[in-house]
Amino acid sequence: MAEERTQRRLAAVFAADVAGYSRLMGADEEGTLARLKVLRRDLLDPKIEEHRGRIVKTTGDGLLAEFGSVVDALRCAVEVQRGMPGCDAEVDPEKRIAFRIGINVGDIVVEGGDIYGDGVNVAARLEGIAEPGGICISDDAYRQVRDKVDIGFEDAGEHQLKNIARPLRIFRVKFGAIPLAPQPSLALPDKPSIAVLPFQNMSGDAEQEYFADGMVEEIITALSRMRWLFVVARNSSFHYKGRSVNVKQVGRELGVRYVLEGSVRKAANRLRIASQLIDAETGAHLWADRFDGNIEDIFDLQDQVTARVVGAIAPKLDEAEIERTRNKPTESLDAYDCFLRGMAGLHKFSREGNDEALGHFYRAVELDPNYAAAHGLAARTYVQRNAAGWVTDHPHARAEASRLARRAVELGHDDAVALATAGFALADLVGDIEDGDAFIERALELNPNLAWAWLYSGWVKATIGDADRATECIARAKRLSPHDPQDVSIQLAMAFAHFIAGRYGESLACAQAVVRVRPNLQLVNCLAAASAALADQPAEARKAIERLLRLNPSLRVADTLITRRIRRPDDIARWTNGLRQAGLPE
Repeated sequence: MAEERTQRRLAAVFAADVAGYSRLMGADEEGTLARLKVLRRDLLDPKIEEHRGRIVKTTGDGLLAEFGSVVDALRCAVEVQRGMPGCDAEVDPEKRIAFRIGINVGDIVVEGGDIYGDGVNVAARLEGIAEPGGICISDDAYRQVRDKVDIGFEDAGEHQLKNIARPLRIFRVKFGAIPLAPQPSLALPDKPSIAVLPFQNMSGDAEQEYFADGMVEEIITALSRMRWLFVVARNSSFHYKGRSVNVKQVGRELGVRYVLEGSVRKAANRLRIASQLIDAETGAHLWADRFDGNIEDIFDLQDQVTARVVGAIAPKLDEAEIERTRNKPTESLDAYDCFLRGMAGLHKFSREGNDEALGHFYRAVELDPNYAAAHGLAARTYVQRNAAGWVTDHPHARAEASRLARRAVELGHDDAVALATAGFALADLVGDIEDGDAFIERALELNPNLAWAWLYSGWVKATIGDADRATECIARAKRLSPHDPQDVSIQLAMAFAHFIAGRYGESLACAQAVVRVRPNLQLVNCLAAASAALADQPAEARKAIERLLRLNPSLRVADTLITRRIRRPDDIARWTNGLRQAGLPE
């Protein structure tokens, strides 16, 4: 008998799962399963049917579906993600379900009711790298939908996906965005400019990823201390992590002349850093080198990389100036390791990551009580948890942040990171605005490339009523980090500066951009409500108040955190009047 012919067809494959499913199940197994069942019944399954899709199979935390049209698959995905906030609005924010969705179009193998093949595998990998509440689609899918849907996309570049042979170009859906258009190149600064891309972790151990990332951060910091250089901030450089990049494109997108890339290998007590410096304008390799040593030589190896970069960019630079910029943060390698782990946790911008970070920073200062930057970052961790609403004991948090910040300043009079983070904690959380502002200004004198410090300075300048200077500082932070994944922080600060300036329409626009990404932040909803009311947009004001009261039904005008950030009586009056007009109870 002849073998049965394998059945194949071209299809759009839709893969979805629940972000953080294990955490949700661990916290509330029965509640999570019940909410997932309701979401499937009321939203996900009906939308798939409405858009002519077929559910192939379900797993505990997700499902696989196929569509005859990738346009139908994408429209279904967008409507699901836009419908999620309304379906889960009454649930505690910590327990809410968020889907990640991946869409690919390709050849599939059909066996019974199931489907297999690379077309399915790619969709599953895309779902795995999508953000909670987000959608990732393949390059093949993008080519078929780009002129057929009124949806904006972000080009996420090429990614090497697990078990997929070739790198794949990926696009992310931008909710509320304009359709994708070529991004204009940023103008080169009037000084030598450089971006340090994430180094590849060659240790063969995923747990060492934090170490490779930390090495890059230290090299960025070392280069940033040189006032005659323009150095792109860490967050924008890490926009390219895990991607196969075109150096010329990176140079255009970040507005820099030079790009440094490389790898780190850590094995037992041995360390190897391989790096190469590239002229982004021409693509020419200026130098490539390898630096080997014991783990105890880590700071010396970082200095060697920095010196080689400087020597290639400005060979006539005085060696004494390079020497002045060197700063060994600690004698304890264990403390340094804890510091790097803490930084990795802080960059997660989650409650769990924040808890991890604080524990690592405390351990770092326990191992080295004179570690200034670890004290400053610990204080900054309290600021992050306060802004996100993760603090339950506010007086204790303020007192502890004050203690840590004061100690950071005492120890780190020439450490820009320690001064900037300590200054912001004092100004934003403790309420000591004068000292906080002075410490941030000192940090900028030491390191004019520190994007954090420019952002913090913008917040403080707005707090004291200098809105014009605030917007200048925030714009400087944006230029130093033009592709920051946490651009919401810059948008939020700009919304506040516009409010202080009385530009309520601009303030509302910035606040709404943040709400689309972080709808559960109390501060941004307060800004949206007050700005909308004073801009005579009552419908938008009501929406913001509804979000606020869902987050905190007992919230009153006097409780809003931002009043501690405002100093001038006139600004406070406009703020409280705006919230009252919007409908927030007294």
